[in-house]
Amino acid sequence: MRAKILYVTDLSYPAKGRRYGDEDVYLTGRLREHFDLALCHPLDAAALMDAFDAVVVRNSGPVIHYQTGYDEFRAAAIDRGTRVFTQLTGKADMIGKQYLVDLSEAGYPVIPTTDSTPDSLPEATSYVVKPKLGSDSIGLRKVSRDELTHLSLDGLLAQPLIDFRYEVSFYFIDHDFQYALYVPDPAQRWELERYEPTDADRAFAQRFVDWNTIDHGIQRVDACRTATGELLLVELEDLNPFLSLELTDDTTRTRFVQRMAQSLTDLLAL
Repeated sequence: MRAKILYVTDLSYPAKGRRYGDEDVYLTGRLREHFDLALCHPLDAAALMDAFDAVVVRNSGPVIHYQTGYDEFRAAAIDRGTRVFTQLTGKADMIGKQYLVDLSEAGYPVIPTTDSTPDSLPEATSYVVKPKLGSDSIGLRKVSRDELTHLSLDGLLAQPLIDFRYEVSFYFIDHDFQYALYVPDPAQRWELERYEPTDADRAFAQRFVDWNTIDHGIQRVDACRTATGELLLVELEDLNPFLSLELTDDTTRTRFVQRMAQSLTDLLAL
């Protein structure tokens, strides 16, 4: 018998610069070749998941909009041992942005980040302050050094505003690199183009995926190329990263779906 998959998505979420629905219609259409699938809204997942062999969380929107419902789903899935793709063992965005502070303090190549005192941050023309439990730039604001000095960072993190040449995203299934896309114009976050990473680029992204405690799932490593040429981590999205699959070629998309199906099959075997 074919495995039954509950695919969690919000097809109508108005994502700026992205079409959540189109991507998930494509993915579910291809995954139906391997599994029996049903789609549901994220707020319905906890009530429905017991009837399925696994739950795939995809373009479900920022959980800050339904934090209580997501927390209930997460707690229930962990308590019942539900197979969730991406696995709920991640240490990055799926549990907030504290990891940026931790990685920065540990010396990883991350945009310098603090949640306590600005003294640890380099001098910059301005700074970015954002909630630890935020996403999609919700709650983000720019402040001066003086404003930052007098600001309480309770529940927030602060970073210098980095002068960078472009942003680049690396997409992984499990620990395996799939493809990369970049943003030539920093002012147009979702106007991406194909990017051919160097060995050093791939090693940079692989380091963060290997740091994270996920064996089965999708991760997106977002980085910026600074004016001096180095890569710095912007975000490790391990909950429901948009994949921009429509910007890849047919071969890449087919390979991605096949690898995703294999990962789900391996997860179901646990």
